[in-house]
Amino acid sequence: MKYEPGDSFFDEMYAADGRVRPHYQGLEQYIDLLGVPEFQRRHGMLDLAFRNQGITFTVYGDSKGTERTFPFDPVPRVIPASEWAHVEAGLTQRVRALNLFLNDIYGDAQILGDGVIPSELVYTSAHFRREVHGVTPPGELYTHIVGTDLIRDEKGEYLVLEDNLRSPSGVSYLLSNRDAMRRIYPRMFEGQGVRSVQHYATSLLTLLQSVSPRDNGTVVLLTPGMYNSAYFEHAYLAQQMGVELVEGRDLFVDSGRVWMRTTGGRQQVDVIYRRIDDDFIDPLAFRRDSSLGVSGLIEVYRQGRVAIANAVGTGVADDKAVYAYVPDMIRYYLNEDPLLNNVPTFLGTDPDHFEHIMANAANMVIKAVGEAGGYGMLIGPSATEEEVADFLVKVRANPRDFIGQPVVGLSRHPTFYPDSSEFEGAHIDLRPYILCGKDEVTIVPGGLTRVALRRGSLVVNSSQGGGSKDTWVLDHDGPVAPQGLSQIMHGDGQHAQTQFQGGIGVVPIDLPVPDDVVLEVMPDPDPTLAGTREPVQIDDADLSHPRLSQEQAGSSSQTQRQSQSQAQTSYQQELEKTELEGDK
Repeated sequence: MKYEPGDSFFDEMYAADGRVRPHYQGLEQYIDLLGVPEFQRRHGMLDLAFRNQGITFTVYGDSKGTERTFPFDPVPRVIPASEWAHVEAGLTQRVRALNLFLNDIYGDAQILGDGVIPSELVYTSAHFRREVHGVTPPGELYTHIVGTDLIRDEKGEYLVLEDNLRSPSGVSYLLSNRDAMRRIYPRMFEGQGVRSVQHYATSLLTLLQSVSPRDNGTVVLLTPGMYNSAYFEHAYLAQQMGVELVEGRDLFVDSGRVWMRTTGGRQQVDVIYRRIDDDFIDPLAFRRDSSLGVSGLIEVYRQGRVAIANAVGTGVADDKAVYAYVPDMIRYYLNEDPLLNNVPTFLGTDPDHFEHIMANAANMVIKAVGEAGGYGMLIGPSATEEEVADFLVKVRANPRDFIGQPVVGLSRHPTFYPDSSEFEGAHIDLRPYILCGKDEVTIVPGGLTRVALRRGSLVVNSSQGGGSKDTWVLDHDGPVAPQGLSQIMHGDGQHAQTQFQGGIGVVPIDLPVPDDVVLEVMPDPDPTLAGTREPVQIDDADLSHPRLSQEQAGSSSQTQRQSQSQAQTSYQQELEKTELEGDK
């Protein structure tokens, strides 16, 4: 792999002396053996697969159109086992403290009475909800699903950039990325010891069911609708969990219960995994003009007859000013030192901090405390003097609404750029997804690695030109298992067998694939094989066969199935030939 790591930032793959880090050796060897031309060809297939599956996101107010394919780079980020153990322990500690904090401030507020956090900071937060003060959610859980953004500084230390506790998005891309990578680059995984992420939907459903007020309660996912930027994710997660995807108009309140309209009559709803902000969830409690929520929902919630995940009011802990006090929460509630540090943060409400922000704005990142997605932010070193001056006018007018942080040089990672057909360094962060139950915290091994695809940019948000990578957590610290990748690539290794008919072969694109299954992707036809075998014609029905009825599935003849299996094996053999003999 031709890649110049440089020395200004921490490089994930290469050490300061230019040597590849042990846990990346297998990946580098695979890419070198595969060759850039073949790597690039498969990169194009990834984009096509995402388009065919509708893996998209929405950017509002963009002249190029709103809906687009989520950008994806196929060079995975790799995290060794010992490094992940530290991250996992730090995140577990953090979400436990945040949950205790939320239970406290909506109850006796002891942390405020003890002066650990200024009361004014909490009560003036735009996301503090007096409407649910004194309400204890089922299981005393406020933060069921958390997405915490991590970065690595110039020394390689993991730092928490922010917490996302209202309705963190992006986990569908994590799961889709892994599925796509296993189809397009199947042998990249062999011998690497990559931990599975496929249990997420099952774990999420188990968590949601655990907070149901009734046994065997009904779980639904509440979405604002198809025009929301994360609608793909809402539909994807509902399908993966096997629960109903509903909009506000599909639910109603009657007799102190929440009901869902169905073709068979009304059905009681016990747990709502909401992807709607507090402001819009109940027009009787919050915004009167909301048409997205359910009238009367909060009253049923107060009575304990429905669970809402994440709980109403969690947004106060999303406030970037409150974020500065999370290390103090950990010490106060858990009597422990934080395992993961915050980025140094200056508060607009503190007179000394305010003066520092005003005097050093050109060299800082200044953020609006209630914004997300890269909006409401000034990156001083990248801004003009006029832009800095205009932004400081806003800060001076409302100091409570802003924080300042030093510019942290996000770690870099080799990323493939099709326009140059080369690997270049791009800045990345990491959003792990945490499921917080009453007795157990479950963290998906890895998370969503976001990458700043605009050369030189530090902004990784998809709305600002960022993309994503597959994130591998290994079950070891590297290098790879004794069976070398050169053996695998040259056919000497033992192939894992699939659970599908026909052994190693192609499976429908929309069928979830376990991480311990190796799949092969069909390569371009080899002209030298012309006339030796009829090509397989695959139509839309073939690609969606898990949804066919039993009668339809049974209508195909045994002969046709055998022919397709033989053809798939031939394609798999040609892929191996491409990997071995293709241009390097």
